[in-house]
Amino acid sequence: MAGMGKRMRPHTLTVPKPLIKLAGKPIVQWLAEDIIKVCKEKVTDIAFVIGDFGKEAEQNLLAIASSLGAMGSIHYQQEALGTAHAILCAQELLKGKVIVAFADTLFRADFTMDEERDGIIWVNKIEDPRAFGVVKVNDQNIITDFVEKPQTFVSDLAIIGIYYFRDGENLRNEMQYLVDNNIKEKGEYQLTNALENMKQKGTQFVPGKVDEWLDCGNKDATVYTNQRVLELHRDQKMIASSVVKNNAVIIEPCFIGEHVSITNSVIGPHVSLGANTIVENSIVSNSIIQNNSKVKNVVISNSMVGSYAEYSQVAAELSLGDYSTHC
Repeated sequence: MAGMGKRMRPHTLTVPKPLIKLAGKPIVQWLAEDIIKVCKEKVTDIAFVIGDFGKEAEQNLLAIASSLGAMGSIHYQQEALGTAHAILCAQELLKGKVIVAFADTLFRADFTMDEERDGIIWVNKIEDPRAFGVVKVNDQNIITDFVEKPQTFVSDLAIIGIYYFRDGENLRNEMQYLVDNNIKEKGEYQLTNALENMKQKGTQFVPGKVDEWLDCGNKDATVYTNQRVLELHRDQKMIASSVVKNNAVIIEPCFIGEHVSITNSVIGPHVSLGANTIVENSIVSNSIIQNNSKVKNVVISNSMVGSYAEYSQVAAELSLGDYSTHC
């Protein structure tokens, strides 16, 4: 999760993308929870590979690991040298059974992972795979090829960025081989090259299919993912008891944080409001508004508003970053 999150600006100018909240939790926390659900064995360590996020963000990440009963650790990728290089930044934890995940994707799955497999690469069937890495499989459902962004059709099984390895040391050694021998693709050390080397030496990878793949790569995708997460958890209590309502209607599912004030407004469906936010004389649907913000006299949908922001007097679809004012 060491990237700059350029497609999510302005929100990532102040908050690392994996720590942007939807449905009340950071993206990376939802991801970690989803992964733990499909593991048979207890997850003991969670390593976060980051850039310069700052001490507060690092403490938040360690707290997420602790809340899930794991030991958290922080590892730095100082230069964007590719996926294999990023994973190697946490090489001391690449031993035994390992899951690698890129922290801008969520998934929904109803299975327990087969940890006796050599490796599992989670995929999702998509209509247009040209922008993704894909896998080809044989009649035994064993992966035979990794193809990066095929412009002619070879497979519709897109790699979603979550991987299981039974032998973490083997993965580490193959990635280290790429670095030691300066084997790059498009100027970077690529995980897929290490996977190909492992496959050639006898490691059998199988596809792990998910019921739903949820992307958090840009504003529109993140708003949609917020919608789906709210739907999938609508049986949980997601509206704080401290919410103050005056002539207000809430159409569930919604997440509404502590000490939110809603006056003369309709909220929902599919809205997340962070703590201490104020909404007045407005209609808000299918949107994310973070903490300590104020929205007044607006009609907004498919929108993201950061923390400590103010917005009023306009009906719009918007993407407004932290500490911004548009009145």
